[in-house]
Amino acid sequence: MLSRLTSRIHPIWEHMRVVDWLSLAVLVLYGVLESLREFYAQIPMSGFLFFLAICAGVYWIARGWVWARDHLLWSLRNRLITTYVFIAVVPVLLLLTMAGLAAYLLYWQLGSYVIYTEMEERAERASVVANAIATSYALEATSGRSAAAVALPVDVGTYIKNAMTELPGLKVEPGKGEDLLQARGVYGGNRFRGLVFNEGQLALRAAVARQTPARRILVSVIVPITPEFIDTLAPELGPIQFNVLRPMRGDVQPEVPVVINRLPFSSINQIGTLDRPVPKPVNPFDKLITGIVGLEVLDLDQKQGDPTSAQVFARFSTRPSLLNRRLFSPLGTLGGIAATALLVIGAFFLLIEFGSLVTGIVMTRTITAAVASLYRATQHVQAGDLSYRVRLPHRDQLAALGESFNSMMQSVSTLIDEQRERQKLENELSIAREVQQELFPHQLPKLPGIEIEAFCRPARVVSGDYYDFIRISPTRLAFALADISGKGISAALLMANVQAALRSDVLRYRNGLPGAATAQIDTAEIISHLNRHLFRNTSSERYATCFFGVCDMETRRLHYTNAGHLPPVYICAGCAERLDTGGMVVGLFDDVPFKQGVVEIKPDTLLVAYSDGLIETENVYGEEFGAHRLAEVAARNKDASPHGITEAVVHAAEEWSGSPEQADDMTVIVLRFSEPTELRA
Repeated sequence: MLSRLTSRIHPIWEHMRVVDWLSLAVLVLYGVLESLREFYAQIPMSGFLFFLAICAGVYWIARGWVWARDHLLWSLRNRLITTYVFIAVVPVLLLLTMAGLAAYLLYWQLGSYVIYTEMEERAERASVVANAIATSYALEATSGRSAAAVALPVDVGTYIKNAMTELPGLKVEPGKGEDLLQARGVYGGNRFRGLVFNEGQLALRAAVARQTPARRILVSVIVPITPEFIDTLAPELGPIQFNVLRPMRGDVQPEVPVVINRLPFSSINQIGTLDRPVPKPVNPFDKLITGIVGLEVLDLDQKQGDPTSAQVFARFSTRPSLLNRRLFSPLGTLGGIAATALLVIGAFFLLIEFGSLVTGIVMTRTITAAVASLYRATQHVQAGDLSYRVRLPHRDQLAALGESFNSMMQSVSTLIDEQRERQKLENELSIAREVQQELFPHQLPKLPGIEIEAFCRPARVVSGDYYDFIRISPTRLAFALADISGKGISAALLMANVQAALRSDVLRYRNGLPGAATAQIDTAEIISHLNRHLFRNTSSERYATCFFGVCDMETRRLHYTNAGHLPPVYICAGCAERLDTGGMVVGLFDDVPFKQGVVEIKPDTLLVAYSDGLIETENVYGEEFGAHRLAEVAARNKDASPHGITEAVVHAAEEWSGSPEQADDMTVIVLRFSEPTELRA
C-alpha cells in the first residue's frame, strides 16, 4: 500500500517547477502566520502576504484542474462518475434545496395569511361594534331611547363587553373619526376600518357615520395595538412582533436603516407578545419558520414632504407542524391520512431512486469493462500486434462497434442531443396547450332565455385569444372576448393573466361583497381595473383588445364595454347593430376612461362576437373576408342554432381563404336571446 502511494506521488514530485515550489511556500507561510495570530496581535506584512496567498491559491486551483483533466478524467470510469455527479447528484441536491426553499416560502405565506386574516377579522369586529353603537344613537335620536331599545336586536353594552375578549383595550369615542372618513374609507364616505398610526400610537380603528334628520352622528372605536391584543392573534404562530417604520428624516440616523423601495426607513415602535415561547419542534424536520408580513396602515402623522407614509410589518416565528394542524384541520381525520400518504409516496420515490442508483452502477461497470477492452486493443494495434482480438463477454452494440466507435461517437451524441431538445420542446408546447385548454370554460352555462355557443381555433399550438362565461346569478351572465397582442407562448401567458384578473374582479359580484348578487355591475369599471392591472404588471408593448358584457335576463338588458375590440354584431329584426361603445385597448396607458353601453334585449335576437383572425382571412386576390360578410352569413342563418351559426361563419371564412394554413387565431361567440320559459308562464 505504501509503495503504491509512493509510486504515485513520485512523478508529481519530479514534475514540480520553481513557480510551484514558491506558491506552495507562500501558502505554508501564510498558514503558519495565521496560526500565530492567537499569540501575536500584529504580524508584519500580513496584508501583502494575504494577497500573495490568494494568488497562490488561484494558481493551484488552475493547476489542479489541468492535472485532473489530464489524469483523473482521462479514465472513462472517472468521467462517468463525474458525469453522474453532475447529472444525478447535483440536480437531486438542487431539487432538495428548491423543495426546502419552496416549503419555507409556502409556510411563510401561510403564516402571513393567518396574521392578515386575523387582523381583518378584528377590524371587521371593530367596525361592527362602531356600526351597532352608531345605529343605537341614530335610533335613539329619531325614535327615542325606548324605541331604540326595542329596535336593536342585542344590548349594545353587553355586545361591547363580549367584543373586548377579542379586542382588549377597546374604547368608544362618540363624535370622533371624521379625519378617518375624510382620509380613506373602506366602504365609502361613511365607514372606515383598519390600522391607523396617529401621534406615535398604532391602533385598530373603525369609524361609522349615520345621518339623522336632526344631525349627523359619528362614532369611532379604537383598539390600541398592545401586547395583550397581539396575544389574541393566532396562537399557533408563536411570538409575534409588530414593527412600525417611518421614512428617515435628516435629523434621524439609525444604526441599521431598513431600505424599502430604495427609501431608508427607521424603526419607531415595536410591539410584541408578552410571554409566548418559541414553539418546540416535534421532529428533526420541524424547522423554525420566521416570516414577515406587511400590513396596510393609515398614517395620520405623515408630514408634508415625506416621500411615503409609515409602514407596518408583523414578524412571527412558528413551526410547520403547527401550521399543518391549521391547514389540515378542515379535513379532520383525513388530514392525518393525507400526511401519511405523502410520506409513503416519498418513501416509494426514495426506493425508486435507490434502484436507479444500483442500475446505474451495474451499467457503468458493463460499459467501462467494454471500453477498457477496446482501449487495450488499440494499444496492441499501436504496438503492431494486429492479431489481437477484442473479447467482450456481452453481445451488445459496444462489442459490434470495435474500431469505428471513436469516429461514430461524436455524430451519434449530436443526433441524440438534437432529438432530446426537439422532444423536450414539443412536450413543453403540448403541456402549454393542455394548461391553456383548462383556462377555457369546460361547459357552457345555461340560463333561461339564452343559447350559447363558443369556438376557438389557435393558429399555433397555443392561442392568444380568450373567451369566458361567468354566471353571476340565475338570471345574469357575464361574458368576455379578448385578443392578446402577439402570438405563441407570450400571448398565451398574457391570456392567462387577463383571465385571472377578469374572473377575480367579476366573481366579487357573485359571492364577494354584501349585496353583490343584486348589485348592478359596471362593465366600464371592470375594464378599467383590467387596464390598470395589465399596465402595471406587463411590459409597455403588451396590450389586449377586449369586449366585456353582462346579460341580465330579468331586466332584459345587455350592459357592455368594448375596449378596442372588433365590435360584435347584434342582429334584431333584420337589422345589424355594432356594439362599439367603450374605449381604447387595455394595457397601454394607466388612466384611460371607458364607457358602458346598454342594449335592450329583445326576443329572437342574435349577438355574434369574434376576433380579427376570423374576418382578416384573405383570398387569392388579397381581399379580406370582412365584418360585413360575417354579419351577412349570421343574418342568413339566424334561424339556425348557435352551433349551426358558428359552423356557418367559420366555414364561410375558410372557403373565402381557400388555404389550409391559418394566419391568426379564430374565435367566435354566438348568443341567441329568446323569451325565458319562466317569463312566458
